[in-house]
Amino acid sequence: MKQKNILITGANGFVGKNLVEYFSKQPKNYKIFSPKRKELDLLKEDAVSKYIKSNKIKFLIHCASIGGTRKSNYDKGNIDVVSQNLRMFFNLSRCLNSNMRMINMGSGAEYGREHYIHKMKETYFDKHIPTDNYGYSKYVMAKYINKTDNITNFRVFGLYGKYENYVYKFISNAIVKNLFGLPIVINQNVFFDYLYVEDFAKIVDKFISIIPKYKHYNITPSKSIDLISIAKLVNKMSSKKSKIKVLNSGMNIEYTGSSSRLLGELTKFKFSSYKKGISKLYNYYRENMNLLDLKVVKRDSFLSRCRVKK
Repeated sequence: MKQKNILITGANGFVGKNLVEYFSKQPKNYKIFSPKRKELDLLKEDAVSKYIKSNKIKFLIHCASIGGTRKSNYDKGNIDVVSQNLRMFFNLSRCLNSNMRMINMGSGAEYGREHYIHKMKETYFDKHIPTDNYGYSKYVMAKYINKTDNITNFRVFGLYGKYENYVYKFISNAIVKNLFGLPIVINQNVFFDYLYVEDFAKIVDKFISIIPKYKHYNITPSKSIDLISIAKLVNKMSSKKSKIKVLNSGMNIEYTGSSSRLLGELTKFKFSSYKKGISKLYNYYRENMNLLDLKVVKRDSFLSRCRVKK
């Protein structure tokens, strides 16, 4: 196999950083380009075009994105989310030729949060237009991808793993709180599809070597899990048991997608169990406790930004 030049955007972020680490272990197959923003500003059209041409990029994995999280307070008052996300995407996609391909990091938010249903299929797309800026930007990209031949859209729901922000990402946050002997606090219980980031990297790797049958795939495991069950799993892995506090009764709107199309493409793919993935992440944090900020974890300043279903 001839070495392939791959550009990974958003390499400083959780997903991009994991992908760079994964693909860098395969130097015979891939040459990875992962420029920081000071090296390549994705908002600058000419700079993006020049970078891709000069480095003879053949495959793009677009992970860079802004907004859509509790950290940004779900983009309240930030009207730039749509503009910046679309500009980055189109600055990259316009550089593609017939010999190049691209994987775009999409989101389950493309289905429209107010209208989520159980295990949404890819055919559910465009039944509703997302009302939030982040979801809308991803929706517009997906509509454009429908008209292309060399872009694959990965609709990601929940990802977890090392390098994610443990201050507000639930699985990492629950693990860190347990390690510090703190209670695990849940604003409201909800079912999610959480995919271990190492599984995600393997899926990306497989899609690089095939010509996909479809343009859109839910990148999500077959089994869903609720937050209370995650907290209980964390407790089982620890010698000290954290108290589990649930602040609001009832169940929030589930965020789950069907993986049938994905597994139809990758017939032999096996997802890591929640027990296995969370255990590996638990060990990672236990071995790196010196890097954790106890004061920030205790403050738990993002908890109040969790959306609650009344």
